[in-house]
Amino acid sequence: MSCHVPGVAAQTQLGPSAWARWPLYRAVLDRPRRHGRIGIATIMCTSSSMHGYGYDSSSLPSLSLPFPIPAPRGVTSTGSGSRLRIFSGSANPVLAQEIACYLGMELGKIKIKRFADGEIYVQLQESVRGCDVFLVQPTCPPANENLMELLIMIDACRRASAKNITAVIPYFGYARADRKMQGRESIAAKLVANLITEAGAHRVLACDLHSGQSIGYFDIPVDHVYGQPVILDYLASKTICPNDVVVVSPDVGGVARARAFAKKLSDAPLAIVDKRRQGHNQAEVVNLIGDVRGKVAVMVDDMIDTAGTISKGAELLHKEGARAVYACSTHAVFSPPALQRLSSGLFQEVIITNTVPVQHLHSFPQLTVLSVANLLGETIWRVHDDCSLSSIFK
Repeated sequence: MSCHVPGVAAQTQLGPSAWARWPLYRAVLDRPRRHGRIGIATIMCTSSSMHGYGYDSSSLPSLSLPFPIPAPRGVTSTGSGSRLRIFSGSANPVLAQEIACYLGMELGKIKIKRFADGEIYVQLQESVRGCDVFLVQPTCPPANENLMELLIMIDACRRASAKNITAVIPYFGYARADRKMQGRESIAAKLVANLITEAGAHRVLACDLHSGQSIGYFDIPVDHVYGQPVILDYLASKTICPNDVVVVSPDVGGVARARAFAKKLSDAPLAIVDKRRQGHNQAEVVNLIGDVRGKVAVMVDDMIDTAGTISKGAELLHKEGARAVYACSTHAVFSPPALQRLSSGLFQEVIITNTVPVQHLHSFPQLTVLSVANLLGETIWRVHDDCSLSSIFK
């Protein structure tokens, strides 16, 4: 398998023995039945999404890794002997291509276009009758467009007699609207869950939901995966003394996430930024709980939207004597003025994943984008093969 995606540089940072520290990669390396012994690449991506009036999967470029990945046993290039199909929406086709590459198969052929009045048209270009179908479509900005596209894709698969339909949602839009903060508010996360279920999905695969209770909003099975192993392994490759690291939660609500991250990062100490939110997309830092003086502070959050919370937290950490500040987040929404805040010099490095496509215009020197394709690809295979997922994250 030899090809190339413009704007994507593949880089193998660690050998198989080093990757084996994490259960995901250990599971892959120890499974000659399916993959044989293969290397795993961390793929740095700065590719743009393919929004517009039309998207045809046949126009996607092929993906290249610096080593061959053999096809898993039983998975062929969407041949008649395989019952697994992966289709991509227009929100993040490069990630979907990487997932298919990991599985040793091709993306299913699908035609998506927008009419002059903005309505969305979807047509599957191949049969899915009796197949196990996975639809890769984050509901990132523009959230309403991408959500509606996902619903129509699900409906198309249902009407084409797919046996199982799994909505693979790397970034779940409206996840922050998971409860009523004031009277007469909508719980939009529950509404979106209902829409996906009623459209005909049998299962949802989501990555780093904003809150755990969102899983309960679905009346269908939800597989919740975490991007931590990808970010942790990247941090492990850096020359930072473990005794100098302190993990920081940018708010009280993220303490559980930061604590789990710190435990896997050599059981690093934990600090908490206490904040008072003044309004939507606005935050005010009040206090720091913990000691960061002379330390390398690693701020951990599920998403970076306007970067108000994390940048004000970084200002406080520098004020309290932190030697350097790293920002780690799975989802990079990057709503204005996030880029100005993140590139202002507060951060030594901003580490994110490609659950949301990062456009070239949104790049800056401190930004590092890691790929979750291997993580999602392994999860998809285990769901298809009726295998356990929990061992990936132990």
